[in-house]
Amino acid sequence: MPDTGAPWNIPYVASTDLVSDWPTDSQDLADAIADGLDAANVGIGTNVVSATTTTNTSTTSNSYVDTSLTASITPTSSSSKVLVIVSGTHENNANNATSYLAIFRGDSTGTQLVEFAALTKGDAGILQANSAGSYLDSPATTSAVTYTVCIKTLNSVATEFLPSSSGAAIITLIEVAA
Repeated sequence: MPDTGAPWNIPYVASTDLVSDWPTDSQDLADAIADGLDAANVGIGTNVVSATTTTNTSTTSNSYVDTSLTASITPTSSSSKVLVIVSGTHENNANNATSYLAIFRGDSTGTQLVEFAALTKGDAGILQANSAGSYLDSPATTSAVTYTVCIKTLNSVATEFLPSSSGAAIITLIEVAA
C-alpha cells in the first residue's frame, strides 16, 4: 500500500488493492469448504432407520427374550459399520429382582453385541429407570441386518418391562462408512 506521507505513516487502500472478483472467490471458497465437509462425512447419517414401541415386554426367564423393540437396516457397503442407539424405560416390579437389557444382532437366539443396562430392585415398591445403550457393529454385509433389544432376569420371580407404561422405547440404526 502506498504511504500517505502523514507523520503517523497511515496507509490508504488503493483501488488496485481491492479484489475485483470477490464474490467469485468467496463462492469458490464456500464450495471448497462444503466439498471438504462432504468428503469428511461420507456415509455418516445417509442411511438411518428408527423404530419405537410402546408395547410392554415382561419375562421371568433367566435367558434373554425378545422385546418388541427391533429395527432393520441394509448397509450400502460390506465395510460399513452400524451404530445402534437404544433408549427406553426399564422396570422391575418384584422384590429382590435383577434384570438386564442387551442389544442382539438378529433376535435373542442371534449374536449378543452388548449388555447395556442392569437394574436391581430391593424389597419395596417398583424400581424404574431410564436405560440407554449404544454399540458400533461391523455386520460385514449388504443384506438387511436386524437389531433387537432383549431382556432377562437373574431370578425367576422377577417381571421386567421395556418400555414401561410411562413412555416409548426407541432404537436408531445409523450406517457409518468405514
